[in-house]
Amino acid sequence: MTKISSELNRRQFLCHVGIGAGAGLLATQNITRALATNAIEQDSGTQLTKDDLPTAFSDEHLSFKGEAQPAPARCIVPTIETRLFASSNVGGSDERNELALERLACAGFKVDNPAITKRQYLRFAGTDSQRASDLQNIATGAIKAPKLLLGVRGGYGAVRVLPMVDWSTLGRIMKERGTILAGFSDVTAIQCALLAKGSMSSLAAPMLYSEFGKTKPDQVSCRQFVEALTNSNLTINIADASLTSVNLPSILTNTEPKTLTGTIWGGNLSVVSALAGSEYLPRIKDGIVFLEDVGEQAYRIERMLYDLYLAGVFKGQQAIVFGALSGSGEDSYDKRYDVATVIRQLHQLTGLPIYSGMRFGHIAQKYSFPLGATCQLRPNNAGGYQLMFSDYPTIKADAIYVEGLWQKSLSL
Repeated sequence: MTKISSELNRRQFLCHVGIGAGAGLLATQNITRALATNAIEQDSGTQLTKDDLPTAFSDEHLSFKGEAQPAPARCIVPTIETRLFASSNVGGSDERNELALERLACAGFKVDNPAITKRQYLRFAGTDSQRASDLQNIATGAIKAPKLLLGVRGGYGAVRVLPMVDWSTLGRIMKERGTILAGFSDVTAIQCALLAKGSMSSLAAPMLYSEFGKTKPDQVSCRQFVEALTNSNLTINIADASLTSVNLPSILTNTEPKTLTGTIWGGNLSVVSALAGSEYLPRIKDGIVFLEDVGEQAYRIERMLYDLYLAGVFKGQQAIVFGALSGSGEDSYDKRYDVATVIRQLHQLTGLPIYSGMRFGHIAQKYSFPLGATCQLRPNNAGGYQLMFSDYPTIKADAIYVEGLWQKSLSL
């Protein structure tokens, strides 16, 4: 059973555990300031990107039934070897990153390279070579593979580093170590390349800046992140298609729904479609394609789906699973042309069964799950479906104190 540290104050805790070997501790006064202000979420000078949208427009203003307010912080000594990778946008707030790092340490994750959150080149979290080195240094053996590789944030920029990483070697080393790479949004490019060229799975999951640094992290997302990290037989049940479209059934098929088993892959639709025709898009036989996006109108969603269709990406796949397609709005020409219309057209084109409403995307209460793992899709008797995952690395549950991921303060 996890032993809770109850005798250390904030300063003692930080001095005891550190937040990265040899990287130095975060400044206590900066952490205190981050904990004491809401400016982290209200900085009007911070430019929003796709991974910020749920933070800016929903998560911070929702109160979920049964969600308890954060209790005074208790922490465990972090033992899970963790490294960050910053493949995309620069973090918009040092205080937000520092708060996220403190929470990760409280929850049991020992981050070895917190300093990368302060890198910046133009809009990116460092130069292309710096961002590529977060992963390439593991491939070359210059840095030991950690247990967890956690993305800092999404936005844009990951595609620029794809040719600079030895994905085959990285995938082999990660398999040997049982390393889990976690992220979503623009990190989809990293996850697709890792699977396509390194045959290695990853985790569709919240990230440092975009979730754990928020004033009030979503507790459901945090719990489901830990569930996916620790459960080697993860199961997710979907009751309806509402997260994709309220005008769709959960399962759109020409025949009686049946149980399917295959490798699930994909991620953010904008990123997946941008990789079409490249060596970095996985070519999975009998696969199950997962897609989500945010802030894209119906016609843009359809155009990207046609990019994939015309490139032959859906050939040889067993099914398509849609997560949240949030913020699509109404079509300015005809409001009847909506996400449901687009998905029905895709079903007609491909003939594939389409499962909608998967609880992942740029939303609150997201359910993390492995990409590149074996997935069994099974319809249920209530009109919904179940996803069961296997063959992916995990972490021992007793090494994680999940409530540390949303603590407001480490004052004990």
